[in-house]
Amino acid sequence: MEHNHGTIGRWQGAGLMATTLLGTGVFILPEMTIATAGHGALLAWILLTLAIIPVTLVFARLAGVFPHAAGPAYFVEKAFGRTAGRTTGLIFLLVVPIGTPAAILMTFQFINALVPLVGWQQLMTELALLLLLLALNLKGIQVSAKLQFALTLAIVSVVVILFGAGGAKLGDLELAAPQAGSDMGLVMAAAGIAFWSFLGIEAMTHLANDFKRPDKDMLPAMIIGTILVGLVYVACTLLLLFVPKGEGLAMVTAFDHLLGGYGAQVIGILGVAGGLSTVNVYTASVARLIWSFSREGVLPRYFDNLNQHRVPVRALVAVLLTMATVICLTYLFGQELEHLIAWTNGVFVLIYLVSMLAAARLLSKRYLPLVIMGVSFCLAMAVALGANMLYALLLVSVLAPLLWWQKTHLVRKQTCRVG
Repeated sequence: MEHNHGTIGRWQGAGLMATTLLGTGVFILPEMTIATAGHGALLAWILLTLAIIPVTLVFARLAGVFPHAAGPAYFVEKAFGRTAGRTTGLIFLLVVPIGTPAAILMTFQFINALVPLVGWQQLMTELALLLLLLALNLKGIQVSAKLQFALTLAIVSVVVILFGAGGAKLGDLELAAPQAGSDMGLVMAAAGIAFWSFLGIEAMTHLANDFKRPDKDMLPAMIIGTILVGLVYVACTLLLLFVPKGEGLAMVTAFDHLLGGYGAQVIGILGVAGGLSTVNVYTASVARLIWSFSREGVLPRYFDNLNQHRVPVRALVAVLLTMATVICLTYLFGQELEHLIAWTNGVFVLIYLVSMLAAARLLSKRYLPLVIMGVSFCLAMAVALGANMLYALLLVSVLAPLLWWQKTHLVRKQTCRVG
């Protein structure tokens, strides 16, 4: 493995982590969870935030000890062998076709709050945003890290101001959400949707070599980002429980209700920027994984190429072209946002689970309690997602036998040559 010369510091990493997690969901997911579980959505967010902390700590430790562009795929390969590791990497690659349209669709809810776009106008704007992502990534992730740190401060500031305004008017507000929160099944269903907000924890591990000191900076960067994001989501959910639902996005209504206007502009701009940040980090992560797999012979050697800023440009272009193709297909055939989110979540639950199991073998025994909590969390999320786990299981059932055959075939060829 050829290591990069890291350029990201601890606080830039925390900003990168936070905006990746806040991303597309910060002003949308609380509303979706309230629609599912009523005031039980607040409990769902609190439980989810507490449960994800052990998972974050384990991922951060793995990335600090074993920094590698392949991230979870590398951890799993070290623990369980090549077939398991490469299967993990490929299901991560194959979640892009459903995860990207979901992220873009969520981002466009904010764009429509600013400038209503429909039909081909929307499609062309989505494709133009991919060109912007290409430009952002060509000079390395450190440029995005600096921009996203500033964006994190802006999003958190807006939420704090809203929460402060809501607290000042709390005596005049009444609980506006439906009283559906006593059903634990609905709380778990809301948590299954909310899990989207913490997709990005594993993506940071792909960027470990972009940190100046991954062994020292990964853990604080990732845990600060995760806790901050959890608090922001809990605050947003609590606000929406007390603000009557209006037309359009609930967070825009809340902003207008509490601060007297300009909600579409402020929430819209921050939502678009946050959505692009999430897609940007995943673009960089997947490009790194393709580059790593190219070096290892899993994918064609064509992608084993870095520019002067040590960016895998060919892999990056391939990722963005795939995203563009899928966005076009999604526009032509249509898909429900909730389905795309749930299918994406199912794949990541599986990736998180095998990463936790790998940590049980790779890390010292003092991390075992955290690993057990992480495994328990993943199993609970799998139960919450139910039938939506089928997409992930289908990918594994197809890819694992193919990769095992590929490994066996190569071993036989090498044996024949030696013979």
